[in-house]
Amino acid sequence: VQLQACGGGLVQAGGSLRLSCSASGRTFSSYAKGWFRQAPGKGREFVAAISRSGSFADYGDPVKGRFTISSDSAKNTVYLQMNKLKPEDTAVYYCAARLNAISSGTYRDGYHYWGQGTQVTVSS
Repeated sequence: VQLQACGGGLVQAGGSLRLSCSASGRTFSSYAKGWFRQAPGKGREFVAAISRSGSFADYGDPVKGRFTISSDSAKNTVYLQMNKLKPEDTAVYYCAARLNAISSGTYRDGYHYWGQGTQVTVSS
C-alpha cells in the first residue's frame, strides 16, 4: 500500500488543522492505521491509532482531548483532526499502516508502511 499525507500548514496557537492520509493499492480497511510525528531534534512520537474496524482509537497523552483520528473505508482515507493546537505540536506528521492487525486492535508500533510526512507548524 502507498500512503499520501496532506493537510499540514501554518496555524496560530489555539487553531485547528485536519490531516488526511489516502491509501492506494490494497484496501485500506485491511490495515490498522496510525499517526506519528517528529519534531526537529527529537525522535518519532506516537500520536494516534485507529483499528481496522474504525471503532477503536488510542491517543498519545500530549494530544488526548485535542486530536481525533477517524477513517473512511469508502475513501481509503484516515484523518487526524487537530484542535487547540499548541506550539509544541509543531512537527512533521506521518501516517502509517500496519497489516498484521486484529479488527479491534490499535497499535503504537509495528507499522509496515509510511507516508511521506506533512509539516505542521504552530505559531505562538
